[in-house]
Amino acid sequence: MSGKEPLSKARSLAAVVTHLRMDAPPPGHPLFPSGMPLALLRCRSIPLHFYRYLYDRVGRDWHWTAALTLSDADLKQRLDSPKTDIRVLYMDGAPAGFFELRLLSEEECRLVHFGLMPHAVGRGLGRWFLGTAIQAAWEHQPRIVSVETCTLDHPAALPLYQKLGFSPVWRKEETVRELSSDARADVLLRP
Repeated sequence: MSGKEPLSKARSLAAVVTHLRMDAPPPGHPLFPSGMPLALLRCRSIPLHFYRYLYDRVGRDWHWTAALTLSDADLKQRLDSPKTDIRVLYMDGAPAGFFELRLLSEEECRLVHFGLMPHAVGRGLGRWFLGTAIQAAWEHQPRIVSVETCTLDHPAALPLYQKLGFSPVWRKEETVRELSSDARADVLLRP
């Protein structure tokens, strides 16, 4: 796949993107949700089909499409980079969410993707899971940790980022390409 085919089946959506940053680790960490069988595993060599599955299940309702339109070679290069850190959350033994960190430089670690799958939303995991992602970002010893969210994201995303210590730096309007269900299926059903 060249990475361009699904875009012919896409529509454009307007969004306001907010860039946030944190200049120091937060003083505490949200409490672990008790009574839930959870595991968080770091993926050092994630298969492309599994990454696309996670990305789609977490981001489908929020119009995530960028990684689905990348060619296998481009996505593999990004995921295999030593600057990429992916952690998958499991609940009752099944995938429930993931986060992806990327070292943009020695000074900045970006929380590139973060989210829960629909079956894990509303279970009291979000605050703890984001706190865990922030803690993992600071383990890379950057000077700042950054994240971006947009108006197409979950309505609680921006307030939660701010509650856990991120501050807005700038906002801008962007156009997001949304894939049709057929185009999404074409990407996800590839071998």
